[in-house]
Amino acid sequence: QVQLVESGGGLVQAGGSLRLSCGASPSAFSFNAIGWYRQAPGNQRDMAALINRNGSKDYADSVKGRFTISRDNAKNTVDLQMNSLTPEDTAVYYCYAQIRVLGTPINYWGQGTQVTVSS
Repeated sequence: QVQLVESGGGLVQAGGSLRLSCGASPSAFSFNAIGWYRQAPGNQRDMAALINRNGSKDYADSVKGRFTISRDNAKNTVDLQMNSLTPEDTAVYYCYAQIRVLGTPINYWGQGTQVTVSS
């Protein structure tokens, strides 16, 4: 059973920082990819940052240089450190994980955590 539980959202002023954490089970290292998507009101859900099985990391252009994704083996968590936040970062942030079963990707989502950046 795959479970993803997010924490760490909240309200922050522009220029501030927040750290999101996703507790993953089974181990965060067992997934083909794991990371964070976000969805602003009226918009589609888009990838913010991902860690692939080989350890490589992908970031959306809009967050490069400001967000850092990391994986903690001991805690089975995937964290997203968000710095220099702007109101455009306001969204519901979802933890995401993908496994492959006989080559078929299966996606899992957490319940989402709200991040609000005030100007």
